[in-house]
Amino acid sequence: MKETIVIHSSDNVAVALRSFEAGEPFSIGQEKINLEQEVPRGHKIATRNIQKGEHIIKYGYPIGHATEDIAKGTVVHTHNVKTNLQDIINYNYDKKDISLNYPQRNLTFKGYRRSNGEVGIRNELWIIPSVGCVNGIADMIIREFEQRVGSIAPFESTLVLKHNFGCSQLGDDHENTRTILLDAVNHPNAAAVLVLGLGCENNTIEQMKQELGDYDTSRVKFVVSQQVDDEVEASVEALVALHEAVRNVRREDIPISELRIGLKCGGSDGLSGITANPLLGRFSDFLVSQGGTTVLTEVPEMFGAETILMNRAQDEETFGKIVSLINDFKQYFIDYNQPIYENPSPGNKAGGITTLEDKSLGCTQKAGSAEIVDVLKYGERLKKRGLNLLSAPGNDLVACTALASAGCQLVLFTTGRGTPFGSFVPTMKISTNSAIYEQKKHWIDFNAGQILEDGVDEDAVLEEFIQYIIAVASGEQLNHERMNFKEMAIFKTGVTL
Repeated sequence: MKETIVIHSSDNVAVALRSFEAGEPFSIGQEKINLEQEVPRGHKIATRNIQKGEHIIKYGYPIGHATEDIAKGTVVHTHNVKTNLQDIINYNYDKKDISLNYPQRNLTFKGYRRSNGEVGIRNELWIIPSVGCVNGIADMIIREFEQRVGSIAPFESTLVLKHNFGCSQLGDDHENTRTILLDAVNHPNAAAVLVLGLGCENNTIEQMKQELGDYDTSRVKFVVSQQVDDEVEASVEALVALHEAVRNVRREDIPISELRIGLKCGGSDGLSGITANPLLGRFSDFLVSQGGTTVLTEVPEMFGAETILMNRAQDEETFGKIVSLINDFKQYFIDYNQPIYENPSPGNKAGGITTLEDKSLGCTQKAGSAEIVDVLKYGERLKKRGLNLLSAPGNDLVACTALASAGCQLVLFTTGRGTPFGSFVPTMKISTNSAIYEQKKHWIDFNAGQILEDGVDEDAVLEEFIQYIIAVASGEQLNHERMNFKEMAIFKTGVTL
């Protein structure tokens, strides 16, 4: 296995692919230097002398500037680097010519074609509370239903999409709650849905019905607890009717062009932009070339790499949407008196990520090189096939919920430090390094760290990854599904009374 990597020919730092002890020799080209300090895996080492004020270059782009003179062979990190980023700025459109060179392969997966034409990769029964007050009752209803029917098949699992909202909310908070819940009602991974209300909440069932519009009454039922004598019995009867309505639903061959996949990272390290994120980028390009759809979110983790994305906009209108996406999120930070370019999280820093530019340049590699066809607001559903951007924060569960709400059937989640959670759609964990994969095999689903091992062919890893995604889309469970870790989190932006 290689011990270090210089990612781009113009970089003035190398990345350690393993941990080095103080005094160990470190190779820079043909030159060997004895390190004066230990260097953890994923951290950066200066490949030449860098003067105070000079740019630190990684991925071929500046990730900040030196706050002091940095000697060749010494660690480059938060103690001697500061961001170059500024507040809201003006952008110019410099469209790049893009071509994706992947042959058409006519691959398929086994999915569920819904009556409205959409496709699910799971066949689940969901109870969606209109307000957090009925979360407990929903659990009782699921237990009673399962006892009543004996076998839940063809449902593959049952799930209560618990949340704490739906009442005493104002403005955007109130709208976000209703929008995300209605997105869940419409999600194709749910074969059937019961929307369960209390009856006195702000987020009324009647308003949800009105905004839902025409819906399949054999797939979606509503119960308002305060309007029936026995809310458990009324709800179980509704679930039994839903169960009967989907009795004959089966998986069928579906072209992979019907896949809509979210791209997310969390608990990143210095290898994220070298292994797992580029792997997702190559997969994204492949899926888009086959007519499929991918979605990149985490807007604050685009800061510093936003111009790369902007210049991949398919047209001026899309460019303008990306500019608004970036500047609106910057304004959100300003409105709450928060620094726009706060350094990455403690876990990111410990993994070797120094500035937000460092994080963003690695993060955005998940989007590959395809042109961007659309930009979605928070809670907005997908309309165009291809690579989309979505407005949501970096918080893992909030962002994954937003991706699911946009219509993604599956989320690909890269991590260098590991995390056990899962959203309410399958959330595949892809490790950036082999060590975390070996340590947390009950969390991690795919090891992208193998890319750094001697003799491993990156094309072969991509093909393995493609086939694994097809298997998961066809029903193979991920680790978080086996442990029944399925959650949702709604972005809270305003005031709750």
